[in-house]
Amino acid sequence: MSDATPAHPLAGHGWTPQLDELFAPLHDAGLLPGRISRVDRGRCDVVVADPGSGPDSDTGSGLRTLRADTAAVHDPDPVRRPCTGDWAAVDPAASPLPVLAALLPRRTAVVRVTTGGRSEGQVLAANVDTVLIAVSLAAEPDLGRIERFLALAWESGAQPLVALTKADLAGDAEHIRADVAAVAPGVTVLPVSAVTGGNMEVLAACLSGSTALVGQSGAGKSTLVNTLAGAELMTVRHVRDRDGKGRHTTTTRELIPLPGGGVLIDTPGLRGVGLYGGEGLGQAFSDVEQLAAECRFDDCAHGTEPGCAVNAALADGTLPERRWDSYRRLRRENAWIEARSDARLAAERRRQWKVLQKSVRDSGVIRRR
Repeated sequence: MSDATPAHPLAGHGWTPQLDELFAPLHDAGLLPGRISRVDRGRCDVVVADPGSGPDSDTGSGLRTLRADTAAVHDPDPVRRPCTGDWAAVDPAASPLPVLAALLPRRTAVVRVTTGGRSEGQVLAANVDTVLIAVSLAAEPDLGRIERFLALAWESGAQPLVALTKADLAGDAEHIRADVAAVAPGVTVLPVSAVTGGNMEVLAACLSGSTALVGQSGAGKSTLVNTLAGAELMTVRHVRDRDGKGRHTTTTRELIPLPGGGVLIDTPGLRGVGLYGGEGLGQAFSDVEQLAAECRFDDCAHGTEPGCAVNAALADGTLPERRWDSYRRLRRENAWIEARSDARLAAERRRQWKVLQKSVRDSGVIRRR
């Protein structure tokens, strides 16, 4: 007989011994651990262990999916609301639906700023190890947009990976790969083709653990999902020939198990990539920040100061003007977001103080002077 402890049924979805320890008090309360696979209007699908669905059962997965209510963990801050990829504690006995009783702390989270000029964050995926950025080679890639996606990925705490899709449509895929790699320090850039199968096995081998798939509409994300999952799970729509853009095929974030182990979180196509924080920017532009660190003066504004390493790199072409402009643009956006966020937090504190004051008045408590 083997003394090895059997793997947790959710191990293939990313469950770890550390999560076991973290969940122990919730387990004692009769709650089940589960991973959110989809969120939709106050409800979510949660994958949990199913003792009646073991290896000898018809399904053989040892898992089942519960439809659960999320009202108990709703939060005014969108960043703290349930998201695909979250680990949760589920009360399966609640009626009329099982209920999410608690969310476990996130290890990583892909967060962007919501569209419409607001400063709130939107979580695209939680608890992922890799952020797979799909970039189509059906048209000339926008390096500035790729830099935004890379900053978004680094900010999450996960490792970025760039897949240059539809490589069969580009006659100079390797040349384009080199251009993209130049703006992606420390990141693997892989041309792939679902049509010819080129590099698809290599890509699959790179995706261990949990992966979030991001990219613009028309980047071939649905085709990637179908190929990696080995099944036609996503509808594939054609893109416009004139600009390579497509319609949204994926309309919600969904967690998909992969046949080789691990899971993939597919996300809707992103038209806007607003950054929510500044740490990822430093990693996406590590070459630029390294140059800035070499300037003679610590507070160099990279203008007319003598001994400016940035200006020297711009002059000799080591640092392209386009990349420098992109870096400054994203720095300005981050500063604006931080200012808006600070103002929003201050307004929320004032609102909470007013609510507290009103509750004191309504309770009949009179403050003594």
